[in-house]
Amino acid sequence: MTDLVVETRGLRKVYRDQGRRIVAVDDLDLAVERGTVHGFLGPNGSGKTTTIRMLLGLARPDAGTISVLGNDFPAGIPAALGRVGALLDRGQFSSDLTGRRNLELLARAAGLPTARVDEVLDEVGLVEEGRRGYRGYSLGTRRRLALAGALLKKPALVILDEPSNGLDPAGIRDMRETIPRLAAAGVDVLLSSHILAEVQQVCTSVSILSEGRLLRTGRVRDLIGEKAARTRVGVTDPDRATSVLLAGGFEVTREGAFLVVEGHEHPDAVTRTLAEAGLYPYEISAIRPTLESFFLQLTGHRPAVPADPAERAADEIAQMVAEPSVLQDAPGAAEQDPS
Repeated sequence: MTDLVVETRGLRKVYRDQGRRIVAVDDLDLAVERGTVHGFLGPNGSGKTTTIRMLLGLARPDAGTISVLGNDFPAGIPAALGRVGALLDRGQFSSDLTGRRNLELLARAAGLPTARVDEVLDEVGLVEEGRRGYRGYSLGTRRRLALAGALLKKPALVILDEPSNGLDPAGIRDMRETIPRLAAAGVDVLLSSHILAEVQQVCTSVSILSEGRLLRTGRVRDLIGEKAARTRVGVTDPDRATSVLLAGGFEVTREGAFLVVEGHEHPDAVTRTLAEAGLYPYEISAIRPTLESFFLQLTGHRPAVPADPAERAADEIAQMVAEPSVLQDAPGAAEQDPS
C-alpha cells in the first residue's frame, strides 16, 4: 500500500475567460502522506480550489496525473470517492428540514443505515441541534452539519476547504478541536485554510502554492524552524545593552522600551553576553517563528479569505460528493469551467 493518500504529478489546468487563457494550476507535484493532517495553503487565486475540484473528479486536468487513496484517475474516481469526504464552502441542505432529516436523506442516497446519522451527529456535537430546523442554524452550526455529512461514509480521507471560513471564535475553536480527533481516529485530512495560526496548531505538514505552482512543501516544524530566530529583551539600561550586544556580534533593534535581538540560536546566548557585562534582563522571551511569517516571506502576500471563482460551484460540488452516484451518472459535470 502506498504511503501517499494524495499524489499529483505535473498537474495543469487552464481556463478560458473571454478569450484569455488563465493557468489556474501549473505543473503541480503534490504529495500528502498517510497519517497526517496536511495544510494546503496559498494566496487568493493560487489554484487551491481548482486543485481540490480535480481531486474530487469535478474538473479534468489538461495535463498530469492524479492518484487518491491509491486509485489513479480518471478510471479510479468512483473507487476513490467512495472513501473520501469533503467539506466545501457551503453545504447543500434544505432549510425546511431539521439537520438530522437532511443527513438522513444524504445517508439514504449513499445507501447508508440511518444509525450512521446518529453517530456523525455525536462526532460533531450536534445531537441536540440536529432536532432543530436548519433555517435557524448559525453559520458555525451549519459548517458542523456539513462536516457531519462529509463523515457519513466513514471516509479514509477528508478534504476540508476553508472549514473555519466565516466562523466566530467559538466555531473556530470547535473546528480546531475536531480536526485532531479525526486524525486520532485514523482519518487523513487535507486542509485548505487562510487562518495560518490554526493551520500551525493542527497540521503536521503543508504545501504552499502561488500562481498555480508549488513553492514549498514539508513538515511544519522543518519549514518554520523550532529554534528562536529573535529574542525580546527588557533591560534597565537599553543603550548600554545595545552596545554590548552589537559588540558581541548580535543584531539589535529597538521596539519601544525593549530590544529585539537576532543573530543567535538560543536566548541563553543573549542572557550570557549581557550578564558578563553586568547587565541582567528583567524580561527575556523567545520570539518564535510562525507559519504566517514564513508564508508572508515566501509569497509576499498576507493570507486572506479566498475569492477563487471556482468556489461559486461549491454547492454543486457538495451535493456530488455527498452522493457518489451523481458523479458516476454525470461525467460531463467534471468539464464545466467554474469561471
